[in-house]
Amino acid sequence: MSEVILFTPLYQERVWGGQGLASSLGRTLPSARPIGESWEIVDRPEAQSVATQGSFEGQSLRQLLEKNTARIMGPKWPSSRPFPILIKWLDCRERLSLQVHPPMAVAAALGGEPKTENWYIADTTPGAHLIVGLRRGVTPDQFEKALAHNTLETCVHKFPVSKGDSILVHSGQIHAIDAGNLILEIQQNSDTTYRVYDWGRVGLDGKPRQMHVTESLRSINWNDFEPAPLRAQPTSATIANCREFRIRRAVLAQGDHLKFAAGEQPRLLSVVSGSLRLASGQTLKRGDNALLPYADAFDFETPDGALVLITENFIN
Repeated sequence: MSEVILFTPLYQERVWGGQGLASSLGRTLPSARPIGESWEIVDRPEAQSVATQGSFEGQSLRQLLEKNTARIMGPKWPSSRPFPILIKWLDCRERLSLQVHPPMAVAAALGGEPKTENWYIADTTPGAHLIVGLRRGVTPDQFEKALAHNTLETCVHKFPVSKGDSILVHSGQIHAIDAGNLILEIQQNSDTTYRVYDWGRVGLDGKPRQMHVTESLRSINWNDFEPAPLRAQPTSATIANCREFRIRRAVLAQGDHLKFAAGEQPRLLSVVSGSLRLASGQTLKRGDNALLPYADAFDFETPDGALVLITENFIN
């Protein structure tokens, strides 16, 4: 019988986080400390998703891929290869550091991994912004001088966002998430981040957080000026398409069906609003992120309408 695979969230304390994942997604958080991230689907040595129900319950994602490679990923996927996508919910109560992920051309030399990611704005507070890319015309010399004088905000591209907007952030793009954003982040399986500036903030331990200025300056794409977000639309569409993955937004009305044939490719479903239901009774609700195995067919119905992100084309 076809079944989606759901996992236990892995919550991460962050100095810029809060308790918004409880109020926005109905989650029970592990503490009253600032929770900034929920790692929903991850296959890394330091972090493993564990299946929560069905025939896979209790198994880590790594165990699933080793024992059920062909069913989950298809016949050509090496069982030892990590799952290529990492999905997170981000509760950004305060602004994140200004940071960059190394592009493939320099990642190995720096001992890191490239990381392209897509941010989907699930909710915002009034006046929320993102920072992605450089202001037009900014040079490396101007950037370094502004860094030395604590005026870097004059060099970066800051723009307002609303619920339903999204933007694809490539490796090499300087970026930060401003306060007041609830974001679904779908990214390459990487955890390499170089902080170049942290707005004078200290960490949860009361000490300044580690910066990676040398690595950042080597990683920044100095020709990346003022990229534009994809603004919210009430229709289904492809919202991200890159070498690493494709993300489609499906807008479903009450009673609509969302179908996937067996043997095409594995997919990930992220329910931003509403719910989905299989004939077996398995239900996906707001905030859920599910893995759809390669070998299974699925026919979802939405009882009340739904907005769903479909991540695919990550096998290459």
